[in-house]
Amino acid sequence: MAATNPDEGLEDSAILLLSLGEDEAAAVLKNLGPREVQKLGHAMTALKAVPRERIETVLDKLHTQTAAGGPFSVDEAHIRAMLTKALGDDRAANLISRIMQGGETAGIESLKWMDAATVGDLIKNEHPQIIATILVHLEFDQAGEILKLFTERLRNDVLLRIATLDGVQPTALKELNDALMRLLSGSAANIRKAAMGGTRHAAEILNFVGQQVETSIIDNVREYDPDLAQKILDEMFVFENLMDVDDRGIQLLLREVQSDSLIVALKGAAPELREKIFKNMSQRAAEMLREDLESKGPVRLSEVEAEQKEILKIARRLADEGQIVLAGKGGEDQMI
Repeated sequence: MAATNPDEGLEDSAILLLSLGEDEAAAVLKNLGPREVQKLGHAMTALKAVPRERIETVLDKLHTQTAAGGPFSVDEAHIRAMLTKALGDDRAANLISRIMQGGETAGIESLKWMDAATVGDLIKNEHPQIIATILVHLEFDQAGEILKLFTERLRNDVLLRIATLDGVQPTALKELNDALMRLLSGSAANIRKAAMGGTRHAAEILNFVGQQVETSIIDNVREYDPDLAQKILDEMFVFENLMDVDDRGIQLLLREVQSDSLIVALKGAAPELREKIFKNMSQRAAEMLREDLESKGPVRLSEVEAEQKEILKIARRLADEGQIVLAGKGGEDQMI
């Protein structure tokens, strides 16, 4: 359901599903991807007692949207234009290539519903090139979690192959089909080469593996090819890189970050970054944030990293929309 605030739209959708019968809600969820189902699941469990007025507002919104016009048709060009506008050229191209493969990657799509440990155990004994081909089809955070489960030698090899991958050939997908025990459906003969892999993809995955693993992998890549290692670093963006975002960009980012998320994320931030955040808030808001940080008890590192990742996702989306400029570890400004 459309909403100016993404969180409000997610909550509206959760309320709508809960107002439906179990069979009707299940029928809707079957048509969604794993990420959407996960988000809606969290939103539904977060809801307590929902006032009748709130339910009526959601239903009124739905009625207004569906009553606005009759049937409509959407062509491929429209979908491409819409995704490019929403996600930016690079991410839209990546997503479109996956969509156009259709059922040919059904087996890989099924992996997205599994936890990292299950997928890692399933593929860890495959050839590193096959593992690399699998990981570039998964979401960056899931691929990062899987990569951390491998031995140091294997993850270094796999990441290097991802960074030097310039596309996925039909023959590679056929090997993938065999490795996943025929989980992929159909023939790979007519699949077009997908624009996946490369330094950007490697960097996105490394953003989710943690500092220690990241350093080890980058050091290994640097021994193989110093220029390649630097290109990967230039594409990376981590929480501390928010120091390089200008004040206007920080202010735009703060408008979309929930205060609870910011408090946890800043528990693991450097004092300089905290001060930069405070400086770009109103005096009252900064004082309240300082007090909340001081009163907040110990927080698990995993929780801090999770909230930092969520804020980085917002930052990347704003960068994709052209609202802010991000700088990677290499120090060069880039739009991502």
